[in-house]
Amino acid sequence: MFTFDQLAGFIAVGEELHFGRAAERLNMTQPPLSRQIQKLEKIVGAELLERDNRRVQLTHAGQAFLGEARRLMALAERAPAAARRIASGRSGVLRIGFTATSGFSILGPLLEQIAALLPDVDIDLQELVTGEQIKALQTEELDLGLARPPFDKDVFDSRLLYRESMMLAVPAGHFLTTLGREVGDVDLKDEPLIMHSPTKARYFYDLVVRMFPVQHGNVVHTVSQILTMVSLVAAKRGVAFVPQSAVKLGIEDVRFLPLAGSDGEPVEMHAIWSRAATNPSLSRLVRDLDFNVG
Repeated sequence: MFTFDQLAGFIAVGEELHFGRAAERLNMTQPPLSRQIQKLEKIVGAELLERDNRRVQLTHAGQAFLGEARRLMALAERAPAAARRIASGRSGVLRIGFTATSGFSILGPLLEQIAALLPDVDIDLQELVTGEQIKALQTEELDLGLARPPFDKDVFDSRLLYRESMMLAVPAGHFLTTLGREVGDVDLKDEPLIMHSPTKARYFYDLVVRMFPVQHGNVVHTVSQILTMVSLVAAKRGVAFVPQSAVKLGIEDVRFLPLAGSDGEPVEMHAIWSRAATNPSLSRLVRDLDFNVG
């Protein structure tokens, strides 16, 4: 394999088309430069220069190789700077997991902050439920997650991004919209209910059953995504407990009502990352990011 010294020598001769001037440019004498070119041609397996006592010219192979040699040298010169930028966290890739609800609430403002702090870092987004994010963080397939509790605080560090209330999504024109007060559990005793999956949407499922004595006989659909729930409400399939940020979905023919006993703002969204993470871009982000974006 050829060396960078051989490439530098060939580039100088190819640009000067004169061994003497090329040697002077490289602060060396002409004989070792000639030997460098000869070794390079042997390695490449093609004659790169036509030379006689009066002139030096590039062969067709030499013209093609000159362009590639310049690119290789440019890459070699940029490589240390690129390595320093990645080591400092100013360059590289940051893999971020997010839930569907964070996608229409917190994700946009958060990405704006990240872009301002780390403009040269590429962002790889992956939509995953919290359980999937936790597994991916543990296997180092993700660097940062936007997820719901609970999670192991011995394994993960975190920052609270925002808290919000739970609301009841009902079809437009539903009698509950005329109450003029918060909706209580008595108001829901005969209502068909679109419920969260106890496995795929466990966080919301556990939250709802703690807040309300859910009549499971009233459950007509069990789903895992907030968008699906609200779409089913719009189709008049039932009512659903959803986080306040679901209002931002802007789905027509759905109204969002306050709930009695919702205990303030019980719905939490956290940024979480492994305490064993080694990505320099993540370290820089965690250090500089204002997590109060909710």
